[in-house]
Amino acid sequence: MKNQYDVIVIGGGASGMMAAGRAAERGKRVLLLEKNKNLGEKLKITGGGRCNITNAEESEHIFLSRFGKAARWLYSPFSQFGVKDTFSFFEKRGLPLAVEEEKRVFPKTEKAADVVRAFIENLKEKNAEIRTEAAVSGFLTDNNIIQKVIVSKEELAASSFILSTGGLSHPETGSTGDGFRWLEAIGHTVQKPTPDLVPIAVKDSWVKELSGITLSDAKITFFTNNQKKLSLKGKILFTHFGLSGPLILNASKKISDMLQEGAVMAAIDAFPNIDLGMLDKRITEIFDANKNKAIKNVFAIIAPEGTAKAILPLLKNIDPEKKVHSVTKEERMEMARLLKALLIGISGLMGYDKAIVVDGGLSLQEVDAKTMRSKLYRNLYITGDLLNINRPSGGYSLQLCWTTGHVAGSNA
Repeated sequence: MKNQYDVIVIGGGASGMMAAGRAAERGKRVLLLEKNKNLGEKLKITGGGRCNITNAEESEHIFLSRFGKAARWLYSPFSQFGVKDTFSFFEKRGLPLAVEEEKRVFPKTEKAADVVRAFIENLKEKNAEIRTEAAVSGFLTDNNIIQKVIVSKEELAASSFILSTGGLSHPETGSTGDGFRWLEAIGHTVQKPTPDLVPIAVKDSWVKELSGITLSDAKITFFTNNQKKLSLKGKILFTHFGLSGPLILNASKKISDMLQEGAVMAAIDAFPNIDLGMLDKRITEIFDANKNKAIKNVFAIIAPEGTAKAILPLLKNIDPEKKVHSVTKEERMEMARLLKALLIGISGLMGYDKAIVVDGGLSLQEVDAKTMRSKLYRNLYITGDLLNINRPSGGYSLQLCWTTGHVAGSNA
């Protein structure tokens, strides 16, 4: 009976660790299999290494509406383990949480590694067996029951199996789509995954020169074939390949659709809260206070912090060495117009390696929402990113993992 378990969990990421811990808490003999050397490799890099654990939106109705078409399906699992339960789970394990901008929740230590450590301690405390560097190659099935999983040449049997291998985002962490292939191989319906919450690649080198700089309050408008398609306001992060940040990530699906229609351009308004006339007045006041200085030395006061050096060359008709007192009204207006509409050519979306979330996955019609159990195999449970559920950035993805993992671990 050495290789016979009550529950085998495949995948030691966010939902897998939650599922294994919960099943072990119920007194089950649990084995957690992870192909990497360590558990929680992707979890360690989430939220820029800080781990955006959940979102503190108090209204469950509003929270679930963020998941689009899957909202109704999610009411049952969230009634079993929701945001308040997540707060309680981590705080009971000595990891207090902090609510930040846009209700994003992080550990107060601001270290994703502490989240992983809390799960590992929980697994050990509950006597769950952990095997790392244990790559599963597939299932052995009989009469719509999963009999065993194959690890190397070893066959491991269990009463129930929880599949928590994750999607395709950040394949360097081990998320290479294995679970999707296994589910299809045993007859499940899997929608082809595509990068969803993903940064934008741009053509313009000046954007890439601003890598690491954030516009905390900006407006960006997207155009296809010279027609306005989408306008957003908020925080924009410049990267070495283009644009990122929650505002961009959450719009990436729509931008992807625009790219199917034709060339996409974007215009960033660096001063969205004032009109062109007010911005011109502000520039005039700065010029009046610096009349004898060169434009290149004054532009840094006008442009958003850290952007002047990259943006100044975009003023094609103005000599940066020119003294401020010699600037004409038309030249001044050119500056204002530029800062109200910084044009960018969009070349595409980044791939799986940069995606925060990959959409697609197992059809929800084939999963029992109350238990996370497969409707085709009565002893198979599926969690987290394997499910075909779109979600925005801001803590929603990890909360989905905690919820589905806990429900699967409670029922397997």
